Amino acid sequence: MVWPDAYASNMPSVKQKRLHPHSLRHSTALYLLRAGNDPSTIAHWLGHASINTTNKYLAFDLEAKREALSKAKPLVQPNAKAGAWRHDSKLIAWLEAL
Repeated sequence: MVWPDAYASNMPSVKQKRLHPHSLRHSTALYLLRAGNDPSTIAHWLGHASINTTNKYLAFDLEAKREALSKAKPLVQPNAKAGAWRHDSKLIAWLEAL
């Protein structure tokens, strides 16, 4: 099929990419995870003897990492001064006692 120029200019190209069968396994593992399957099931489906092998595939799920970060609340309140804890004598005394 020939794409109109307007579409072809926006389509990503894989000409310069190195694609391997392993890439398909990785993509499948991520797809199964996003579909709600637990890592143990994915490990069995991929034929991994150890779930640790599967976890290596799943560790690169950048979309899930972005989603988790978007749900995280800031550690410091917007109006709080950074480093204000350094002036809390009770806290400093407790830390020194450790």
